[in-house]
Amino acid sequence: MPKRTKKIILITISVLLVLYAAARIIGPPLIEKSANKNLAFTPLAVSTEAQTFHDTLVVMDWHADTLLWQRDFLDASTRGQVDLPRLRKGGMNVQMLTTVTKVPAGLNVDSNSADTRDNITLLAMFQGWPVKTWTSIFERALYQAEKLDDVVARSEGNVNFIKSQADLAAHMGGDGNTLAVLLGAEGAHPLEADLANIDRLYDAGFRMIGLTHFFDNALGGSLHGISKGGLTDFGRAVVKRLDELEVIIDLAHASEQMATEVTLLSSRPQVVSHTGLKGHCDTPRNFNDELMKSIAAKGGLIAIGMWETAVCDPTPTGIAAALEYGINLVGADHIALGSDWDGSVEAMSADALPQITQALLTAGVSKDDITKVMGANSLQFLQSWLPKQ
Repeated sequence: MPKRTKKIILITISVLLVLYAAARIIGPPLIEKSANKNLAFTPLAVSTEAQTFHDTLVVMDWHADTLLWQRDFLDASTRGQVDLPRLRKGGMNVQMLTTVTKVPAGLNVDSNSADTRDNITLLAMFQGWPVKTWTSIFERALYQAEKLDDVVARSEGNVNFIKSQADLAAHMGGDGNTLAVLLGAEGAHPLEADLANIDRLYDAGFRMIGLTHFFDNALGGSLHGISKGGLTDFGRAVVKRLDELEVIIDLAHASEQMATEVTLLSSRPQVVSHTGLKGHCDTPRNFNDELMKSIAAKGGLIAIGMWETAVCDPTPTGIAAALEYGINLVGADHIALGSDWDGSVEAMSADALPQITQALLTAGVSKDDITKVMGANSLQFLQSWLPKQ
């Protein structure tokens, strides 16, 4: 090979490496800044009475996608909506962290194909994830579980990874200064149509698994997919195995037909981890009220989101109105919080949680009902439906 050609090749490789390094440094913060915007709103003044009451509550949120992003969960950040300092300031006791593994280009709430370009592949490359995650959805789920393991190990006892009722009891019996975290999957496509992968995800700490995300998969139809269909044979086998392992099934993003079939097939209640109620906010993102009643009737939880497509008004007052609607629809025992923080949404950040308590009090919701929806319901659900050990 001529020296000139070798020189051109070396220069080209060097330029590409520099560009990749620059993309690794500059790209992830810019991507997240555009995806996870902090909502601009006039903060509610939280009275001393409301703050004192809020401080007595057990607070749980069922959905945050923070593990997807390139920042340290333990450090305060100006990006996104969730980190340990902001959760502490907001009075959070228990946080479900969820893994995002595939997002189709051109994402919308009406109809998405599983065959379009996947945005998570590029994000994984930009963020320097292991090469095996670039081509395997399953490996992306495991990698985010490993990220959580690392957070817990470095937290010096400030973050507890909850995998069982026994873990939760030990956490709740502690000094109250630690955060409990659980791990869930946003959609079951990381199974890669292999039933054995459920057990591998279980071993990695996953205790909640959604069945679909924004597209149809091997289990059946998504609320935002093309078919809007029900469970496949594989989907029914997955539901059975999840029940056997005592893994919580998340119906968020499932088609209404799939969700109905799961409530009939499963021996356990389900959670809708981040949603709104169609009778309150009529968007394609939300299940109809009758389906929500059937989920609640089986003992399930409906976790109200904190972004516009879920609740129409994502301010603390608007979120409180959605919670109150849910209380009136299915009863306070079945309504919870499911923010979708760090899920490429514009939302208030975790440190603003006391403002929701204030808004509920202002709306005249009873303290007993507020106690339930802010976290007591969720704690009771976990104490009943997590694996015992």
